[in-house]
Amino acid sequence: MSALMDALPRPLDPVRSIKVKLGILLVSSGAAGLAVFWQGIGWIPYFTSATAIGVALLTSQVLAHGMTSPLREMTAAARAMARGDYTRRVRATSRDEVGELALAFNQMAADLAAADQQRRELIANVSHELRTPITALQGLLENLVDGVARADTATLRTALAQSERLGRLVVELLDLSRLDAGVVPLDRVEIDVAEFLDAAIQEAAVTATGAGRQVDFRVRGAASAGTVIADADRLRQVFANLLDNAARHSPPGGTVLVSAIAGTDRTHFEVIDEGEGIPPDQRARVFERFTRGDRAGAADGGTGLGLAIARWVVEMHGGTVAALDRTDAKPGCRIRVTIPTPTTVDDKRPT
Repeated sequence: MSALMDALPRPLDPVRSIKVKLGILLVSSGAAGLAVFWQGIGWIPYFTSATAIGVALLTSQVLAHGMTSPLREMTAAARAMARGDYTRRVRATSRDEVGELALAFNQMAADLAAADQQRRELIANVSHELRTPITALQGLLENLVDGVARADTATLRTALAQSERLGRLVVELLDLSRLDAGVVPLDRVEIDVAEFLDAAIQEAAVTATGAGRQVDFRVRGAASAGTVIADADRLRQVFANLLDNAARHSPPGGTVLVSAIAGTDRTHFEVIDEGEGIPPDQRARVFERFTRGDRAGAADGGTGLGLAIARWVVEMHGGTVAALDRTDAKPGCRIRVTIPTPTTVDDKRPT
């Protein structure tokens, strides 16, 4: 039936005004009715019929004004969006299809405005994050060329740290671009929690030692946590970011505790440090891109992308990640990761 309707001609398509179309439709319908009436009784009141058609046409124009106003507003707003202005909205007061279209248009405009704002913030943040290590490297190399500084171990270590920060930022930006594009499938396998966490803290300990951080990593409850079905590489990326973040904000000689508790259909992981903690009003924002909050200093080496990537990977697994208070009322931060356990391991699609 729909194919038959699509095949029907559209004689009013050349008319550029929907109000005129409604008028033509009303007049044509009235004229067809009068023709049938005239054919049936052989007589037609010409003056009265012309007056009735004129009144009907005028009435259709007045009533159609409210029907077509949202369409004109949408046209003007769309042209404004093409110029980069996403503030225009359409007044949606009717309850018909045009009103629903106006509501959908306003929602689309709001989403585009948010996306444009995020794009601007991303460009500004990326420019800032790239400029910091590049400027440091440039200044260091200029000092070496001018003979102001010597190419000793300390100077080269500083240059290496800045280049590593630059490389880490590029890698994390590439990871985010892949996640945004949805081209990162999940290769779910069965993972032994105890072995996985042991390997994760060993890698974190090596990274912390190389960065000059004296942090003690400990694991609790992993032996009884059993197994979890997840993408091993992506889950390793989550804990690498969480443990690096915890080590960065822990005091010298502090302890980072990693725990695991297995439930009936999900496994809870926690990473607890002894740092200054995250204020409650910033706990949701720390998982946004380039948001480091008051926990991070200007020279901590973080890019502000690690927690954003961790949240994205966890959500791809259908899980959640959140910053919570420590249960023992001690200072520090507690990050909880919850991973649901699917019944099969052959689903390689992002959830």
